[in-house]
Amino acid sequence: MLNRRHIRVKVMQSLYANLGGESEDFSKDQKFLMQSIYSMYDLYILLISIFIEVRNKGIDQIGKQKQKHLATKEDKNPNTKFVNNEILKFMGDNELILEKIKQQETIDWDLDSEYIDIIFKAIVSSNAYKSYMKTRMSNFQQDKEFITTVFREVIAPNDKLYDYIEDKNLTWLDDLPTINTTILKLLQKLRPNPTKTYLLPELYRDEDDLKFATDLFTKTLLNQNELNEEIKHKTINWDSERLASIDLVLIQMAICELKHFPSIPVKVTINEYLEIAKEYSTPKSSNFINGILDKLVKEYEADGKLNKVGRGLL
Repeated sequence: MLNRRHIRVKVMQSLYANLGGESEDFSKDQKFLMQSIYSMYDLYILLISIFIEVRNKGIDQIGKQKQKHLATKEDKNPNTKFVNNEILKFMGDNELILEKIKQQETIDWDLDSEYIDIIFKAIVSSNAYKSYMKTRMSNFQQDKEFITTVFREVIAPNDKLYDYIEDKNLTWLDDLPTINTTILKLLQKLRPNPTKTYLLPELYRDEDDLKFATDLFTKTLLNQNELNEEIKHKTINWDSERLASIDLVLIQMAICELKHFPSIPVKVTINEYLEIAKEYSTPKSSNFINGILDKLVKEYEADGKLNKVGRGLL
């Protein structure tokens, strides 16, 4: 779920929040980083819970239709295709997913039911729903395609849901594209009779990613003054007050990677931070950062300081 670029963004945000100098007590700072990273999974579970809640909303609506005093023939025999959708049933009947939702203190749809109402109405009024409900029967593939379309075209871009997520946790806005992409990929690859853990992926690909996050954070934080000196000597009339704080943090992290992470290719490091700068800093930041890193790499190569291991890492 969590890729290296997003790890770098999380480290950048944590360093930016703690900008101000070196420290040897990382416990509080590292806790902030870990909370920021693990909160991504909370967002993932929240979005998965929406599928379950809109299905429950559909079940509740069908029950109310049948109980009408002057129920029509259609009310008495409603189309249950939506609530019987195989993917929605898999989520709603999955005790592992339900337990994860129960454990999340940030999820309280009884309190925030208006958002489920909004999303349910948006689904029902969508062209995808109207087309899907023209028949009463469907197969697994049709059910999957419908749910995938609903998430991509109705749930993910919903403005009210976006506002709700922003109010819940501001850092979730940066996580949302990654989480949405993860959910879409999982839905697209879903096959009949999946394991109960299929929609509960690991946050990290492996332990190396977790170590990369903590090492990048602590090594950058520990060496901030030294890193700033290197930046100063490669910048004409360098003035820390005039340099965008985000740019400073990104350059610090990039230098740290170049010097202390021998298995990461130089081109990967530079390209990653240039892309992050384009998204999070000023329009000119990527060129500025590229210029500094280019000077430093040439100097490291000349002095034999680029201790990269493996082929094609320079």
